[in-house]
Amino acid sequence: MENDLLPSEDVVKSLGFLFIVPLLTISTVAEKKPTKEKAAGAVRRRRKPAGVSTGLAATELQSAAPPGEVAELRRAVEEDGGKVLTVYREPFGGRWLVLAALPIEKVEPTPYQRNLSDAHVRRLEGVIGKLGRFLDPIIAVRAQKPEGDVRYWTPNGHHRLSAMKTLGAKSITAIVVPEAAAAYQILALNTEKAHNLREKSLEVIRMYKELARLDETTEETYALEFEEPALITLGLCYEERPRFSGGAYHPVLKRVEEFVNKPLSAAMAVRRQRAKAVLDLDDLVVKQVEALKAKGLTSPYLKSFVVARINPLRFRPKEAEPLSFDEALDRMTKAAAKFNPDKVKMDDLARSGGAPDESG
Repeated sequence: MENDLLPSEDVVKSLGFLFIVPLLTISTVAEKKPTKEKAAGAVRRRRKPAGVSTGLAATELQSAAPPGEVAELRRAVEEDGGKVLTVYREPFGGRWLVLAALPIEKVEPTPYQRNLSDAHVRRLEGVIGKLGRFLDPIIAVRAQKPEGDVRYWTPNGHHRLSAMKTLGAKSITAIVVPEAAAAYQILALNTEKAHNLREKSLEVIRMYKELARLDETTEETYALEFEEPALITLGLCYEERPRFSGGAYHPVLKRVEEFVNKPLSAAMAVRRQRAKAVLDLDDLVVKQVEALKAKGLTSPYLKSFVVARINPLRFRPKEAEPLSFDEALDRMTKAAAKFNPDKVKMDDLARSGGAPDESG
C-alpha cells in the first residue's frame, strides 16, 4: 500500500518545490500573549527563529504509510476522474495531504467566499497565458452534495481557478486536504489577494449562515474562522448596505464586540439587532456629514471624523470598566444626535486624519 501511494522519481523532481509550502499551520500557532504598548516611532522587530527545531525533516514527509482515510481519499479522487500525484505530510504539523490533478469542471470556490476581483483575475490570466505555466496549486476539499454530486471546494484559489477556466484549462493541480473543516478556514488560508474589510466581513457572514444551517455550536467554536466578532455584525451591515463605510465603525466595534454565547441560529437574531443599531447610527452620522458638506467642508474623512468625535472610547481611561456593545452604541447614538456641525472648522478636519470613507 505504501509504495502505491508514493510518487515516481520524475514527479518528485518536478514537484519537489511544492513540499516546502507551509499549509494549514494557523491552527497550530500558540495563542498570542498580550503585547506591551510600543513607544511612538519604535521600529518593529522581526520574530527570531525558534530556538529548537519542530515539525518534520524533508526525508520524513513520506516516511510512513498514510492512514486509511487518506488512502480512501486517494481512491475517491481517481474515481472522480482526477489523478493523485503524491501523498505526503506537510512539514510543520505533519498532517497528511494529497497532491492531485483535478478535472477543472468539478472544482468550485466555497459558496461563501468574497466576490472575484476582475482586475486580479485578468492579471492572472495574462501571466499564466504569457508564461504558459500554472505553478501555484490551489487548496481544495472534497465535498459530496446531498444529491450525490461530487465537487471540490477551494477556500484558497478562487481567482486562480477562474483564470484557468477562462484560459480553457482541462485540469488544475490542487493540494487536497482530508479534513473538510479546511473549507471554512478562508481568512486564515487565503493568501492570494489581501482582503479588505468589506470582503472579510461578507465572507464571514456568508460562512456564518452556512455553519448555522449545519450545526448548533456557538460562535466561539469558530473563532479562528470568523477571526473577530465585529466582522459578523459588519457583514450583516454590508449585506444590507453595500456602500456602508465599515472602516469608520470598525475600531469601536472591535473593542466592544464579543462572541455571542448562544447556538449560531439563535445568535443570528442578536447579530441582526446589533447590525440594525449600527445602521441606525450610520443614518444619523450621514445626516451630520451632509450638514458639514452644506457648510462647505469637503474631505474624504468626513464620516470617520464624525464617528471619531462621538466615539465613547476616545478618552476613556484604560482602567475604566469596558463598555458593552449596547452601552457603546447607545452613547454614540445620543452623541450623534447632539453633534453640532456649526462648531466644526476646517482645521479640525485637517488634524483628524484617519481612513477615507469607503462609501466615497
